[in-house]
Amino acid sequence: MLTPDGYALIGLTGIVAVLVATLTFAVLRFGAAARDSRQRTRAGSGDTAILSAALEEAVAKLKAQERATAARAEASERLSDQIIASLTAGLLVAGLNCGVRILNPAARRMLSVPDGAPLDDYRQLLGEPALSAVIDQCLTTRAPILRRVIHLPEGRGGASHLGVTVSPLSDGAGELLGAICLFTDLTAVKQLEEQLRLKESLAAVGELTAGIAHEFRNGLATIHGYGKLLALKEMPETYRPYVEGIRAETESLGQIVVNFLNFARPAQLTLSQVELREVCERAADDVRAEARALGGDVTVLGEFGQIEGDEVLLRQAFSNLLRNAVEACAGASRRPVVTVESVVDPVQRSFRITVNDNGPGIELTARDRVFQPFFTLKRDGTGLGLALVQKIIVFHNGRITIGSSPLGGASFQVILPSV
Repeated sequence: MLTPDGYALIGLTGIVAVLVATLTFAVLRFGAAARDSRQRTRAGSGDTAILSAALEEAVAKLKAQERATAARAEASERLSDQIIASLTAGLLVAGLNCGVRILNPAARRMLSVPDGAPLDDYRQLLGEPALSAVIDQCLTTRAPILRRVIHLPEGRGGASHLGVTVSPLSDGAGELLGAICLFTDLTAVKQLEEQLRLKESLAAVGELTAGIAHEFRNGLATIHGYGKLLALKEMPETYRPYVEGIRAETESLGQIVVNFLNFARPAQLTLSQVELREVCERAADDVRAEARALGGDVTVLGEFGQIEGDEVLLRQAFSNLLRNAVEACAGASRRPVVTVESVVDPVQRSFRITVNDNGPGIELTARDRVFQPFFTLKRDGTGLGLALVQKIIVFHNGRITIGSSPLGGASFQVILPSV
């Protein structure tokens, strides 16, 4: 039987056990709470890392898209510039304030606009009222202008005929922003039309007058023959000068008829590869002695090449031009200074041969007539020399124009297509 001390010990032991169990339970609960807290902390850190990584990836994608967009925009702008620069047609984009926003290289070449020219006002830039008026009309009426032909003055360089189309430039809302002007060089087309017209005209002149000239030559031959039959020694002294005059005039008229028949004869070209320098040098040799006898000279300069043509006829044409220049200087009592200079035009694939002299020149009112048959500025001229020159050049698919020479006289410019 337990004593009271035993019961007290058992009770104390129970109390201690309860306290140990309670403390153990508390420690376990605290440990579990700590683990839960650490797990929640680790979970929170993982979510933050995932969110941060997602944001970084999104930012990287946006930057990549931005770089790709900028690259596409740059490539598109570069392609637009390349297209504009490569256009063979002239392009001019004008704003409402008359400023020029775009002017491509072809437009600069056709209009002879230098690279450093100001683009503030297309009226001043173009310097051509007819072209500026077309752009003004489009901006005023807001209606397109299609395929209008504009003639530009000679001697300004670039094109002489333009085919122009102007369209209004508007935004998506229909608000007018300016005008787009496209133009093409029609100079070559107009030159071909002029060559065809001249060929037809020359052919018509030859056909209509050849028969008359033949009959006229027959009549002159009869008169000249009867004049030769008259014996001067058996005639009174007072009549002899009249018969001699008849003979001289019929011979002169007969030579004129022969020259005209040569001019009216259909051109029969014997084509071959011709060296232009040799042609011009030989033509210069034909008249150089005459020029040097007057104290002057004939000089051949520049860059020449080959063309397809008739060497004999071309030499005749340039000989006539050079002889005409020397005679013009001699008629004005000036020491002849005549130059033949050739320039190659790689764009038009042609040669520009210029014959300059220091003679009296040709008046503006006479320049349109010098190539007409029988028109002459010389007292003893037949008026067929320059007409024949033009015929030869035209039948070689070329053209000839007249201007003022830097030497003070006349300037004949011959353009012939290269091989």
